[in-house]
Formats: sequence, structure tokens, C-alpha cells
Amino acid sequence: MSPQAPRVTVVVIGYNDAPHVADAVRSALAQGPVVHEVIAVDDCSTDDSVAVLHSLADADPRVTVLRRASNSGGCGTPRNDGLDAARGEYVIFLDSDDTLAPGAADALLRAALRHGAQVAAGLCVRRELPSGRDVPWQPELYRKPALVARPELRPRLVHDTLCVSKLYRTSFLREHAVRFPEGRFIYEDFVFGARLLAAGPRIALIPDTVYVWHVRRAATKLSISLDRSGIDNWRARIEAHRQAVEILRDAPGGAKRLARAARAQFLDHGLRMYTRELPARDPEYQRAWWTLTRAYLTEFDAADLDAAPAPGRVIARVLLASPRPRDLERLREVAARPARLAPPYARDRDGTPVWSDDLPQVALDHLLVRPLRLLPLAVDAELRPSGGARLLLRLHELYGRVAAAGPALVDVELTHRGSGRPGLRRTAAFAVETPGETWTAEVRLDLAALDGDVYDLRVRLLFDDGSARETTARAVAGPGLLRRVAVPGGRRGILLVQPYATTVGSLAVRLAPGVRGVAGVARRRLARALRGLRPGGGPAR
Repeated sequence: MSPQAPRVTVVVIGYNDAPHVADAVRSALAQGPVVHEVIAVDDCSTDDSVAVLHSLADADPRVTVLRRASNSGGCGTPRNDGLDAARGEYVIFLDSDDTLAPGAADALLRAALRHGAQVAAGLCVRRELPSGRDVPWQPELYRKPALVARPELRPRLVHDTLCVSKLYRTSFLREHAVRFPEGRFIYEDFVFGARLLAAGPRIALIPDTVYVWHVRRAATKLSISLDRSGIDNWRARIEAHRQAVEILRDAPGGAKRLARAARAQFLDHGLRMYTRELPARDPEYQRAWWTLTRAYLTEFDAADLDAAPAPGRVIARVLLASPRPRDLERLREVAARPARLAPPYARDRDGTPVWSDDLPQVALDHLLVRPLRLLPLAVDAELRPSGGARLLLRLHELYGRVAAAGPALVDVELTHRGSGRPGLRRTAAFAVETPGETWTAEVRLDLAALDGDVYDLRVRLLFDDGSARETTARAVAGPGLLRRVAVPGGRRGILLVQPYATTVGSLAVRLAPGVRGVAGVARRRLARALRGLRPGGGPAR
């Protein structure tokens, strides 16, 4: 870069994150001379964050430390502070517990300059820790380089609600008053992103990975986006989304298309995510969540619902049709990815598929015309580890579509949870169990060949008509099922097998090989039992 080349400011925000903030700042400095300055905004931390930041500033003059006199309670205010102080022609936002990918700033800047774009955006990956598995965020947007002349020409832009993984022309943000909500405002990205899209920037998209979002689910204190245990989180998400939709709806030009797309995104992402978790919440939370969600959905019109993918649309219509929580387990199945619709399968008087006999107003007629590869087929799974592991699968009919296609084979795969790598793969043939209702298949699994860890079950259904459907299978509970079993474990002598149901009810299996692995599980169970016996410790689980 020449001295006259555009300069980039990276704004790093943090609060009580001394263990990670140095890595974030160093990842910004490692971008090279394209980064003119790193503004580290500390939101009045009470740990060693400020000392860590000043140490970095002493070592590199590009680092400027701003310490707020009081904690803002959110992420928006410190980001605004950094934006106000930025001297670079472009700005990138970075959170203290994440990192910029090598070469990110240069790749984004080159794209912005090449296309005369006010915004350049690249791929963000969610890195699950401690496994290190990377999951792309909204990869459909970043499969290939593209220039979006106006945001309304690419409505899917509303799906990428992150303010990070993007480079912004500083003057554009200032001229159009594109800022974050101040104070304790959760999901501030929603509002910032809506203000940005409403301003109508040219946006350059690149396929490069530019941002690493570290997801620490085992952390003592979860990040704002991961801590969904209280109803206030859902209330805040709805309010942020409502504001974002209003901003887009009231903007001049074609932003109204984006407002409708944002509502469809809410149904397909936020609504499905929280619905999956609903059965595990207490009744008070469930009632509050149901009431809040129904009230918000009344602001949607029929076209908003029609624009959403089928699972979110069906969930919304069930909510609107019932004033009280109901069918939570079945809704959880519909909210899964891929969606599953568990029996029974009802019809109204005219023969149209409906949600249930007592909710006939929720029509499911789309199930008669959707391609088989997209249908929410229900497969039950029982894993019986003893006597040589047997996986029993049962495929259910769905309004005649399954029988018409002709179930033939099922490909079974156990995938390692941490890495995503396939462990075991097997194929079996379907046999008719109850004509026109269910088909079954049995698969033998050599679990002793797998390393100890967690494996997810995925199935691929193959039909006589040439169609296929990839899905997951529901874990069947019952006597002798979903319990730990010690079985002969090949070269390790013994294997502890734990089939269990995931958050969305899918079958997964946890393996602990060898005597040491079994002993470790026993120790953890004993520790939990002892904690439960302490005053206030609650029952052991």
C-alpha cells in the first residue's frame, strides 16, 4: 500500500475479556499496513483488560485505547465511540473474543475499491470451541464474488444480521447517520444493519473468510447472543427486529422489499431457533414466550407469512391459531433443520392436510405439492447397543407421498460432532411394516471402531422413483432405550454407549472407550450426585 492509499481503522470493543482481547487486537495488527489504526474501546472493565490493551499500545503505535468512564451495558455505545474516533477512510468492527482472518482487511478493501462500493462483506465462520469446528455463517451470500448495486436487488442480505465481517466507508456511515443503538440494547446489529441497508449502499461480496466468530458454549458467562435462558432475551430480540423492520419499511425506494424479507427471515431463523428450545423451558417461560410471540406475529400480514419457508410459516400459524402453548414437542420437530412433521396426520372435511383435528385452520396443503427432497419426513430411530449394536429405523407415511415414491434404501451415517467428519456409513433396505403407513430398516453398527466422543445420526432416504431426502431421525424413548450401556469395546476392552436425544429430539450417541473412559463418566456422575445432596444443590440429574 502506498502512503496515499485508503486507510482502514479496526474498532475493537470489549468488557472484562482480558483472556481474549489481546488475540483480537493482534489479529487486527497482523493485517499489515492496510490497517492504519486499531481503536480498542474498553467498556469500563473491572478485570485486567485495560492493562492488556495499554501493553499492546506501548508495543505498537497503531493501537489507541479508549476507556469509557462507565459501563454502557451493551455493544452499541462502545462501537459508536470507536466510529466517532476513527480517522481511517474505512472501518471494520471486531469483538474482543473474536479474530479477523489473515488478509481480511486487504481482501475487503480491494473489493470496495474495485467496485466503488461503500460496503464490502465477506464470509464469517462460527468456530465452535473447544472442538475448533468451523460453521459458515450465511454461506449462500458468499459463494462467489458479486456486486450488489442496491440492497433491494438482493433481499437475502437481510439474513446476514452481523455488523462484523464487513468493511464500511466511514464517511458513508457518518453522512447517513448509520449508528448503533445506545446503552443496553441487545441485538444492536439488527438495527445497525437495517439503517445501513436503508441508506442504499453499493455492496461488494467476496467469498473469502474474513471473520472468525468464537462460540464458547462452555464459558462461565455466555455471550449475549448465546444466553437465551431468560424471557428478556426473546423480548429484546423481538424489539430489535421490530425496529429493523420499521426502518426498512419507512425508507425511500425499494427497501420495503427488504422489510418483507426481514420478516420472513425472522420466521425462518429466530422463531425456529427459539421454538426448538421451548419444550425444555419451564411453564412460566413457555406461557410468556407464547404470548409475546403471538402479539408480534399479529403485526405480520398474510404476504409476510407466505414469503417465509414452510417450517417457520407453519409454526407461526399454529401460534396465531392458539392462545395458549400447545404441541410443543411437535413444533420442535418442525423447527428442526431439516424439519420433521411427526404423526398423526390429520385432514379437514375436504381432505386437505391440516395441523390437527382441533386446529383445522392451519392448512398443510403445501405437503401435497412440494418436492419429496424438501418434505418434513419423520423417521424414528432406536439404538440398541447390547449384543452387537443395532439401529432400528421406522419411516412414516406423509399424506400418501412416501408410498407413491416407494421407499427403497436408507444410507446411515454417524458424524463426529466436533469435526463434522463421517465416522460410520452403512446402507440397509426398507421393508413394509404396516402397508401404506410405516416402513422399517435395521442397520448393524460397529461402534467399537469409533473414537470416544459424540456422534450425530444422519440418514439419506432413497426411493424407487429416483428421489432422495436427507434428514435426521427422532430418538425414540422407552424401556431400555436412551440409557448408558457398557458393551465389549474391541481393542479397548470396554465401551460405554449413551444414546440420547438432542435439543431438537434427534438421535445422537456419546461414546466413552476403555476402562479409563468409563471411570471418567462414573466420576462425573458421582460428582453431580454429591452436588445434588448439598443444601440448595437441587436434585441430581
